[in-house]
Amino acid sequence: MTGADFLIIGGGVAGLSAGARLSRHGRVVVLEGEHALGHHSSGRSATFSHFGIGNRLVRALTAHSRAFFIDAGEDVLCRRSPALFVATEEMVPTLDALALDMAVHSGSLAPQSEAEMLGLFPPLRTGPDAVVAGLLDPDGLRLDSDALLQAYARTIRDAGGKVAIGQRVHAVRPDGAGWRVETDEGESWSAPILINAAGAWADEIAALAGVRPLGLRPLRRTIIVVDPPQGAEVRDWPFVKTAVDDFYILPESGRLMASPVDEVESGPCDAQPEEFDVALAAWKVERYTTLPVARIVHRWAGLRTFTADRTPAAGFDAQAPGFFWLAGQGGFGLQTAPAMAEAVEALVTGADWPDVLAQAGVAARDLRPERLHEA
Repeated sequence: MTGADFLIIGGGVAGLSAGARLSRHGRVVVLEGEHALGHHSSGRSATFSHFGIGNRLVRALTAHSRAFFIDAGEDVLCRRSPALFVATEEMVPTLDALALDMAVHSGSLAPQSEAEMLGLFPPLRTGPDAVVAGLLDPDGLRLDSDALLQAYARTIRDAGGKVAIGQRVHAVRPDGAGWRVETDEGESWSAPILINAAGAWADEIAALAGVRPLGLRPLRRTIIVVDPPQGAEVRDWPFVKTAVDDFYILPESGRLMASPVDEVESGPCDAQPEEFDVALAAWKVERYTTLPVARIVHRWAGLRTFTADRTPAAGFDAQAPGFFWLAGQGGFGLQTAPAMAEAVEALVTGADWPDVLAQAGVAARDLRPERLHEA
């Protein structure tokens, strides 16, 4: 049996970012069931950080995390890229409300005319039956998910910890003053603190441990990749999203990546795109742009796992000493990971709540997992 100070189940961005911060305080071991880091969610994200997603708390976590990405240097973990939020006539009130919410964290928002929107994203379908209004945030960030995951993993290893892939957990049990975990590979691990960062599987890990689940909801989202107009250079085109959660599109390796922003109920699984959702994505490309979808170059699906109130859960379980929840980071896990990792560090080690998080409007009570049993 191998020992650690902090044992983390889940090698996505939640577990790795927390592990990187905790490696300052002891030996960290991260167990990932798949043979690649971030296989199910972190590696299937649109990888764009913006303020047009989530609630007040998510925006605060996003705002505080920006410096981490930017301070790494240009094109190391991110590059600046504009975000254009658009609205049909019936979406205009939602766009106006979104502008007020986003303005708390971004002072560079600018309403866009039809000509300005087309200058930014030429294939946008505009007019009375299409997009009539837009809002530009020039300070969006395109994140490099693989670089981020690998950077966190290196930090853990450089501190003497371990990131073990292909270690699917089948048993979790109390072990003296801590926890013992066994994997299908015949490995056994123990630590006084177990961090459950298993994403869509977090409730299942809790059940193995005899801990009451939080009622997490894994939701499937579909993404397709299509060709841009012939000869178009799309790298500097913005991330484009409707004011309501109906559609987004953004550049991806010389092509365009699009999603119908679907949320299909799913159990924990290796999510695969279904034909209806792929067809819906293609239809929405033609609904919101002038692009004919002659072929779909690539397609995939991923799981986004939420709590009931769509706010992440981070904290020790009230009934299971040493069992720490880190779950429900939904579709904003990448863009909030640095701030969430700071929160986890404070909560796990018992340190004072960071002033920077308090100033950003994030309190420990907002994240406590027991709130999900009190509703």
